[in-house]
Amino acid sequence: MKVKVISRSTDEFTRERSQDLQKVFRNYDPNLRTQEKAVEYTRALNAAKLEKIFARPFVGALEGHIDAVSCMAKNPNHLKGIFSGSMDGDVRLWDLANRKTVCQSLWVPSLRLWNVPDYRNKSPNDSAAMVPAAVYVWKHAFWGVDHQWGGNLFATVGAQVDIWDHERSEPVNTYKWGNDTVISVRFNPGEPDMLATSSSDRSIILYDLRMSSPARKLIMKTRCNSLSWNPMEPMNFTAANEDTNCYSYDARKLDEAKCVHGDHVSAVMDIDYSPTGREFVTGSYDRTVRIFNYNGDHSKEIYHTKRMQRVFCVKYSCDGTYVISGSDDTNLRLWKAKASEQLGVLLPRERRKQEYLDAVKDRYKHLPEVKRIVRHRHLPKPIYKAAALRRTMIEAERRKDQRRRAHSAPGSMPLVPFRKRRIIREEE
Repeated sequence: MKVKVISRSTDEFTRERSQDLQKVFRNYDPNLRTQEKAVEYTRALNAAKLEKIFARPFVGALEGHIDAVSCMAKNPNHLKGIFSGSMDGDVRLWDLANRKTVCQSLWVPSLRLWNVPDYRNKSPNDSAAMVPAAVYVWKHAFWGVDHQWGGNLFATVGAQVDIWDHERSEPVNTYKWGNDTVISVRFNPGEPDMLATSSSDRSIILYDLRMSSPARKLIMKTRCNSLSWNPMEPMNFTAANEDTNCYSYDARKLDEAKCVHGDHVSAVMDIDYSPTGREFVTGSYDRTVRIFNYNGDHSKEIYHTKRMQRVFCVKYSCDGTYVISGSDDTNLRLWKAKASEQLGVLLPRERRKQEYLDAVKDRYKHLPEVKRIVRHRHLPKPIYKAAALRRTMIEAERRKDQRRRAHSAPGSMPLVPFRKRRIIREEE
């Protein structure tokens, strides 16, 4: 006689790495779970609220400078190190993990090359003066400098664009297009021979080191203070403009901006991309730091404090976890790139839960209540009023343009997209 029995192994209904937690078996048949969407919507709503409750972006301040911090630089080979320079000529190397100065030096009117000291095994209280490995002197003043990614060349800007080699005492190449001062320069991380500059004549110029002359020139209606290349898309870059907006361009098609990033209420002073290429951070004269998606019209995060003054420089950390800002109040501030992110080690179960909550919020982000909570930001009163005034001015200009077009002869006033309005012309 045959007898049929049910046989189960203990491993089938016991969770991994634990002998006391039982697996939960669920039947995902939609007929048995009629309230599935309602439950997920409630979870998305609660997750959006909890994200606001636990949003604590400010980590700490790096104190040491005695004048406004005007520039910063980072080395991709050193995750926790960052350089900063103040307007009194003080250059410092910071250890972000300990928030201490590793070494410092006084800047003089010349170009200097330093070897980065090994500070990983140094005590946080040990600081030494940096000794330059080489000094370069030239006949023009320097307004900006940037080093090639993975090469021995670096570029300086001022009255002209000079390309230098570590082993040479004079520039190996010189470019000039116009008579105005060049104020910023950035090498392309994906194409080592490509670089872009912004000038005081409101132009953005692209250079190719393999050519003897500049490649292309774009003239806008207002000046660009800084620009940054997307590390994951070498053909795209974003420029921080004086008209409170940032403009993303494709280097192959400069007659129209790919995206216009708004929300600032004063001139944007600096910009830097995340190592992932999905976000970038901006610092503005309106005393705020904002984080944008690479294709987003509006900012997704805004950071500010009561004591922070005009922000002159911003940088992403090399791992994309933190944002560093330098402002007019002599401080460097360290922020979390994700305001509500939990710092420290997460258990696999905690990480899976957070990924699920993020997916649920993304699924229901179009619904009014979730959208309102996710988009809400607390703003200082001056910035709130300035933003409201700016929206009123933009709306009045739009209505005026519509009325002019309605009362003009057909075809006499063609509709120009906003992405093209700020461009005067393109030269080659």
